[in-house]
Amino acid sequence: MSLDNLFLLIKEELIVVGVATLPIFELRGSIPLGVSFGLSIYKVYFLSVLGNLIPVLPLLLFFKFFFHKLEKVKFVGKFFSWWFRRVEKKSESVKKWGFWGLVLLVAIPLPVTGAWTGTVAANLLEIKTKKAFLAILIGVLIAGLVVSSVVKGIISTHLFIRSL
Repeated sequence: MSLDNLFLLIKEELIVVGVATLPIFELRGSIPLGVSFGLSIYKVYFLSVLGNLIPVLPLLLFFKFFFHKLEKVKFVGKFFSWWFRRVEKKSESVKKWGFWGLVLLVAIPLPVTGAWTGTVAANLLEIKTKKAFLAILIGVLIAGLVVSSVVKGIISTHLFIRSL
């Protein structure tokens, strides 16, 4: 393998990890992207789960500090207000089912679900950090399996969406 090919491979792997860290995209964006780069589904799954978990612990620990500072920025504050209202609506299952509700919120790979939303829900509902991290970890692992299965054609996207 030439140095140029090695650099390209490392660059693609870092892009997959980076996309997985971003709210909205998370695993839903990083897994299809990584597969489109020609990376193996196993490598993409691992990199995507790793990337998706990178922001979780800092957000769980410093949520109030981060978001209350950013709420004061005009555009960003409006986005966070909208997002918090959406999370509060989606948090009903978390309130009802507790730990497993949080797992489910994170595990369903649809817009306004995932690790970031799970972190917000855990903070809004004051779930202890260790318990929230474990629930989010399990949810991310499940979401990664679902997205990987859809990308590889094991699960039909049409069937998956219709069942929800």
